[in-house]
Amino acid sequence: MRLVYSPHAIREATVQLAKQINKDYKGHQIHLIGVLKGAFIFLADLVRQIEVPCSVDFVRLSSYGSSTQSSGRVEEKIPLKDPIGGQHVIVVEEIVDSGTTLAKLLDELEAQGPASLRVCTLVDKTGRREAEIPVHYRGFRLEAGFLIGYGLDLDERYRNLPGIYVMEEGETL
Repeated sequence: MRLVYSPHAIREATVQLAKQINKDYKGHQIHLIGVLKGAFIFLADLVRQIEVPCSVDFVRLSSYGSSTQSSGRVEEKIPLKDPIGGQHVIVVEEIVDSGTTLAKLLDELEAQGPASLRVCTLVDKTGRREAEIPVHYRGFRLEAGFLIGYGLDLDERYRNLPGIYVMEEGETL
């Protein structure tokens, strides 16, 4: 593994993202939707930095299974608890990769008529993008590499690493 983003760099990026969200939504309430499981650590750190009134919900979608590449099929495992019509919504992802999963979610959310709908991601990985995703808030931009740590996993392992690492070619963990 090779360290790509240190805990300090992640913390700084998270603080900057929250500052921009606070500025953009001053005087408004926002509704954050975390995409499980990967976004739980990033969302927890982000929400502690957000000063505008906010509520939080989670959705669980999957297109990876035990693989390092998206299957292209999106499976909804846990739906949203409450409707989002008329709310300012920010979808929080740990990583936007192919965009397949997020595109499906955004279409479903848009159909509910939110006042606004934006995407916040810690890592915007552009090299394998298959769907056009509007990323409004991004901590880091990366072209390629399979990442683990800070919520990112390989077959449910390595989420607990405090930094974000890239697996080197041919590496097995």
